[in-house]
Amino acid sequence: FHWNHTVWVRLNAVVFFGLSALLGFSVLAAISKVGHSWYHQPVVHKLKLKKLKSLKSHGGVDRALLNFDLHVDLNPAFHWNIKQLFVYVVASYKTEKNPNNQIVLWDKIVEATDPPESKIIKQDSIFVKYGLVDQGADLRGRDVQLQIMWDHMPLTGLLYMGKQDGDTLSSFTLPYDYR
Repeated sequence: FHWNHTVWVRLNAVVFFGLSALLGFSVLAAISKVGHSWYHQPVVHKLKLKKLKSLKSHGGVDRALLNFDLHVDLNPAFHWNIKQLFVYVVASYKTEKNPNNQIVLWDKIVEATDPPESKIIKQDSIFVKYGLVDQGADLRGRDVQLQIMWDHMPLTGLLYMGKQDGDTLSSFTLPYDYR
């Protein structure tokens, strides 16, 4: 029995070996998913304005309320290292004052533990959770694009944000008069 190898020294070696192994496996897990999120994305079948409910001046700012249709399969975005997806629909438009306006209209968290059929969103006439509100009175007559975006939230590794391809976006024009 050497005094250099007491119980505490051996315990220290075992604990730090375990922590080093855990770190190494976490790094390998994070590396294993690199690129997956770029190639395996949700399949967007339909995202389209269903009906504009109202466009009004509300407290000095323009506010539009609307319904939209959303058909998307989120299953391809999931793999063993994804804990959940945060999915949201964004309305984008341009004004002279602000060249890039993006407003979240609807969102949903989809867990990896959810059954595969619940990862397919096929809903018509979804009413917005959050109104399309402009900072001023600049919504009337604007062209608006709807786009679905998502955040991959992995068990380990970096957060990745994805979005619907630009060539598949739907757009509509808001009326020039309040309704």
